[in-house]
Amino acid sequence: MIQGIDPQRPPSGPGCVECERDGGWWFHLRRCAECGHVGCCDDSLGQHATAHAGQTGHPIIQSYEPGEDWFWDYRTEQMIDGPELAPPRSHPAEQSTPGPEARVPADWREQLQRARASRDGRSG
Repeated sequence: MIQGIDPQRPPSGPGCVECERDGGWWFHLRRCAECGHVGCCDDSLGQHATAHAGQTGHPIIQSYEPGEDWFWDYRTEQMIDGPELAPPRSHPAEQSTPGPEARVPADWREQLQRARASRDGRSG
């Protein structure tokens, strides 16, 4: 067993826990390999997967996107190999990306571009 991975822990649900709670939206989803928490990616406005890792010390995530099975280790900032995690392995294929569809603003691309520019220290 790899430290930081519990292959038997199911995911917390089909969407980002914090975005669902706060009425927000996400771009892509990531799953904590230790506790199953589903959070939004670093390209999302909330960056909840990384925040969860920082708050809990859970170092490894797996993509929660259909067709993706990669793992990321925050400690080394590198991709790693990992075991098959408890199902489901992704959000439902029919769920929109970004999502959830009803809360995604029409200008979502521009919002993500502005947020990235702000994080990178550029105006935009």
